Amino acid sequence: MRIATWNVNSVTARLPRLLAWLESAQPDVVCLQELKVSAAAFPTEPLRELGYEAVVNADGRWNGVAVISRVGLADPASELPGAPAYDGSREARAAAATCGGVRVWSVYVPNGREVGHPHYAYKLEWLAALREQAVREAPGALPFAVLGDFNIAPTDTDVWDISLFADSTHVTEPERAALAALREAGLDDVHPRPLKYDVPFTYWDYRQLCFPKNRGMRIDLAYGNEPFRSAVSDAYVDREERKGKGASDHAPLVLDLRL
Repeated sequence: MRIATWNVNSVTARLPRLLAWLESAQPDVVCLQELKVSAAAFPTEPLRELGYEAVVNADGRWNGVAVISRVGLADPASELPGAPAYDGSREARAAAATCGGVRVWSVYVPNGREVGHPHYAYKLEWLAALREQAVREAPGALPFAVLGDFNIAPTDTDVWDISLFADSTHVTEPERAALAALREAGLDDVHPRPLKYDVPFTYWDYRQLCFPKNRGMRIDLAYGNEPFRSAVSDAYVDREERKGKGASDHAPLVLDLRL
C-alpha cells in the first residue's frame, strides 16, 4: 500500500497537478491539507473518476483537510474529538478514516504565528487533543498513523539554518515536547530517506529562491504506531512536485507499506 501526505496550498489551484500526480505516483491513500475550499467545492467528481473516495473537513477558509482513498473509507471522522476552538470557532484541521486496514488521520496543525500569541497557545492545546486521540487509537494491532503538516520541525537539523529561528515558532521546546508526547502515546516519526540532499525537507518558502537554494524545513510528518512503522518499506519526499509553475510550497511525503 502507498500512503502519502501533501499540503497542497489550495486544492483548487493545485487540482491539475494533484490529478496528474495521482495518476503517475499511484498512491492508495492521500492525506491532504490546506484545501482552502468549502466542503461543497471540494473536487469530489474528478477524484472519483480516478477511483478515489474522500472524507473532507473544510469550511471555505484557509484550512481544510481530507483523506482520499481508493482502498475503502471505513469509520470516517471529520473532526478531532476535544479539539479547542480559536476565536470562537472550530477550525477544519483534522479528518480520519480506516483505509484498507490502516487507520489514518490527516492533520493540519495550527501555525502558532509567534511565541506568546494566542494562536501559539491554541496550537499547544490542539496538539494535546491530538495526543489524547492517539492514546485512544494507537494501541493494538491495527496500523495507525497521523500524517500531515505539523508546523513543527522535530530537530534543529530539520530546518536549513537553526540560527535564523531563534525565538520563532516551529522549533520551540513546548512544540517539540508535544511531539515527544505523541511518542509517549506509542507513535514515532517515520523519517523519509534522503534523496538529493541529506535532510529531506518538505516545505520551502516561495520567496528568495528558497527551493533552488534548498532553504527548507521538514514539517510534513508521519507519526505511526509500531504495526504501522514495521510495515513501512520505504519513505521519501517527492521533490519533483515542488518544481515548476503552479507548485505548492510543500512536497508530498510518500510511504510504501507491506501489509
